[in-house]
Amino acid sequence: MTTVAETTDQHLVTTVVSALSEVLGEPLPDATAQTRLFDELHLDSTSVLSLLMALEDALDLEVDPESLEQHHLETVGSLAGYVAEIR
Repeated sequence: MTTVAETTDQHLVTTVVSALSEVLGEPLPDATAQTRLFDELHLDSTSVLSLLMALEDALDLEVDPESLEQHHLETVGSLAGYVAEIR
């Protein structure tokens, strides 16, 4: 049985993947919560900023750069977890 939290988490993972796809300009059909943002998707500081802006637009939220830590940007799932915390 799927819980509300799991459904919300999956929705956020899907939203992060969609924003990544938009920022990187390519579909990411194989991306999962475990996909590593820098090692596998080769994000850089500019693409991270674009990703955060895309997430702000998609989820109608504001990211405080001061609250964002490196571990939040390790994987799709860790970024989705960060988004869940600030919503």
